[in-house]
Amino acid sequence: MSNHTAFTTFILLGLTEDPQLQIEIFIFLLIRTEHGNTACYTLSVIGNLTIILLTLVDSHLKTAMYFLLQNFSFLELSFTSSCIPRFLYSILTNDRTINYNACISQLFFVYLFGITEFFLLATMSYDRYVAICKPLHYMTIMNPRTCKMFILGCWMTTLLILLPPLGLVLELEFCDFVVDHFYCDANPLLQISCTDTWFIKQMVIGCSVVIFIMTLVCVVLSYIYIITTILKLPSAQQKKKAFSTCSSHIIVVSIAYGSCIFVYIKPSAKDVMAINKGVTILNTSVSPMLNPFIYTLRNKIVKQAFSDFIKRTVLFSKP
Repeated sequence: MSNHTAFTTFILLGLTEDPQLQIEIFIFLLIRTEHGNTACYTLSVIGNLTIILLTLVDSHLKTAMYFLLQNFSFLELSFTSSCIPRFLYSILTNDRTINYNACISQLFFVYLFGITEFFLLATMSYDRYVAICKPLHYMTIMNPRTCKMFILGCWMTTLLILLPPLGLVLELEFCDFVVDHFYCDANPLLQISCTDTWFIKQMVIGCSVVIFIMTLVCVVLSYIYIITTILKLPSAQQKKKAFSTCSSHIIVVSIAYGSCIFVYIKPSAKDVMAINKGVTILNTSVSPMLNPFIYTLRNKIVKQAFSDFIKRTVLFSKP
């Protein structure tokens, strides 16, 4: 007879037991203070919603690049919203419990949005390749139908990779109900499972490698061709302009892959778990906050669209 218990509720340990530090984390994520402390989650929501709105209403932002950016902002907003609000709620109410269905749903959506982002970043690198290496054919190649097919492909590929290991997670039995994280992540759940998790761990590693290699190869190949083409341009001004069109994407890709390597390539031993949780909170809050500013501050067209939107809003609000 098995002594395993079918747990219907888990407890999320969060980042820290220190009440003062919890308050500081809450302020860091949600509230902007008079001392200028940044509200990461709030700015992330505002920034990404602004980009989505601008790309919908401004006629100058109707190219493939901005359509992909609109979808990327949606993914960033969804990714951070799938885990940060629940974490803020647990700090505010001191209620760290989460039922099984909510936990599995959170696990699914965090990975769904996170993995789709990597495929979309690869698609965006291909878009930059076409824009710089084949500028005369850009509008033909990156037409609206092709862009929609790319987006659909990102979502479908993610689901095909994600669903098999998720199905195995649903079959797990648990010996404990304490999850050493601030959201339902795969590694902490596997650590408290009574079931033999060797196969599912190998599958997770395999899927992670496939996602990482597939998208990274696409990004690297795109930028090899981009850099080769830029170096052949005759004037320094042309080279500078060409580099500026893909610099924002390079920064975002570096942040995404850098944080992913640190969290998922390093061993998940207990002595590095606290560090991994810290990096994860930055990855799920700071990175989605930075990306709108990276794309906006380095893009004159987006800045002009934002300025025009503000002017129209002020004009229409006048009595």
